[in-house]
Amino acid sequence: MQQLTEISAGKRLLSLDVMRGLIMIFLAGEEAEVYHALENLTSEGSWSHGLVQQLFHHPWNGLRAWDLIQPAFMTMAGSALYISTVQKANKGIGWAENFRHVLVRCIKLFFLGIVIHCMYRNRLTWELWNVLTQLSVTTIIAYLIIRKGYVYQIVVCVALLLLTECLYRFTHIPGYDQPFVNGHNFGNYMDLVLMGKINGDGWVAINVIPTAVHTIAGVLAGKLLVESLSGREKISKLLTAAGICLLLGFGLDWLHITPIIKRIATSSFTLASLGWVFITMAFLYWIHDVKHLNKYAWMAIVVGTNAIFMYMFFSTVGLQWFNGFVGIFVKGGLELAAVPEAIRNLVSALVVLALEWYICYFLYKKKVFIKL
Repeated sequence: MQQLTEISAGKRLLSLDVMRGLIMIFLAGEEAEVYHALENLTSEGSWSHGLVQQLFHHPWNGLRAWDLIQPAFMTMAGSALYISTVQKANKGIGWAENFRHVLVRCIKLFFLGIVIHCMYRNRLTWELWNVLTQLSVTTIIAYLIIRKGYVYQIVVCVALLLLTECLYRFTHIPGYDQPFVNGHNFGNYMDLVLMGKINGDGWVAINVIPTAVHTIAGVLAGKLLVESLSGREKISKLLTAAGICLLLGFGLDWLHITPIIKRIATSSFTLASLGWVFITMAFLYWIHDVKHLNKYAWMAIVVGTNAIFMYMFFSTVGLQWFNGFVGIFVKGGLELAAVPEAIRNLVSALVVLALEWYICYFLYKKKVFIKL
């Protein structure tokens, strides 16, 4: 465990807690239908409509802000995994003993991912597209090499991206031999093999291969952020890595080598999104761990401390009941006041989001932390 125990990781990274909380708040906003309500308030073709579109996934070839949420989640999880492993190593808990804990946690994540899709469909179903299901696999991949050095882990990342390229380009399966065409690529074929179906929106289960790079990169970032370097050095290294990833990712797209497609996590998307995530991590680290501008950090932290609970709540109870229950009173009351429907929907969605945040705040105050 030499790679781990030589690093001082006693100090908690507030920026990581804030990042986790912000990701959950943004995801909760989606499930509360805040973004759809905003979209309905804007006129198509206007600058405001274009801005709101950044809160939705790009339909295929391109990159929007919302496409960065899942990579940020996977990368943040990798950093948390590394820091947790260091802390356990410092307490005498070995890699093998901790691996059993990681494996059990990943099995639980996988199961919860399946459950969420069953809730979406209102029936039993076997679907592997949920982020928790994906994270359960990428976490194991990242943990298996967590004790290795920077170079080794970077080489593994490159190998995973090259494997992705090869699978899409050189597996000539009739009907599924068009690498970057929705419904006709290798990822779609593997979905038929694994699940007997193809996702109508273009998502594929083998995204676990390229998105494992996000989780491994999170391990690398976590390792960097707890090293005995100055804040300036850490930020400089993160921004340098970000610049390289952005150059490679967008370069592959601009040169028409590999298009940026989030739904099948092409290598260009993986790199470009990772570049933006590194910039975000550097910014949050500078704000919260270097400058200590933490006056409002608690608003995100109270959600981040119960991230799994928050995710499961708005993905299941929220969609199935809570959104509609709140809407009965909020939309109904505003309708009596002759408020336009589009505004009623937005206010109701914001109230749902605020109440879900308050539930996390209540649990935080009561020191109730639900973990896997």
